[in-house]
Amino acid sequence: MSTRPPLPPFNETTARYKVRLAEDGWNSRNAEKVVLAYTLDTQWRNRISFVDGRQEAESFLKAKWEKELEYRLIKELWAFTDNRIAVRYAYEWQDKNGDWFRSYGNENWEFDNNGLMMNRFACINDLAITASERKFHWPQGRRPDDHPELSELGL
Repeated sequence: MSTRPPLPPFNETTARYKVRLAEDGWNSRNAEKVVLAYTLDTQWRNRISFVDGRQEAESFLKAKWEKELEYRLIKELWAFTDNRIAVRYAYEWQDKNGDWFRSYGNENWEFDNNGLMMNRFACINDLAITASERKFHWPQGRRPDDHPELSELGL
């Protein structure tokens, strides 16, 4: 059985670290690696999609990143308790026509004792933006440590 530290129960430090690890994973856009943070029987609700299990999660992420080009994400801790974390986030992406969007959302996460995410419930809204309205300009991949977080950006 694999573990994915930090493990529950979470405190503020471990919850913030768990959020950053999730952000870093998703910014990698490597679906095969990202899904290793989830249980084999993980359950997701993402917009109107329902994902059942790690294999479906991997397929979902591959399709997502084929559509959402130039993907850059920032997650911010909202609340936590024993084995649950709530985050708010925003990400920017470009579609195949060159149009830019900023997607805003909230996620509720529930973890097993090994630190793997069992449940992920996401609510997301998309806002069309112009290229000049973009706020996430780092090279694709991990957000630099000195890049502002959502609150600092007024998001």
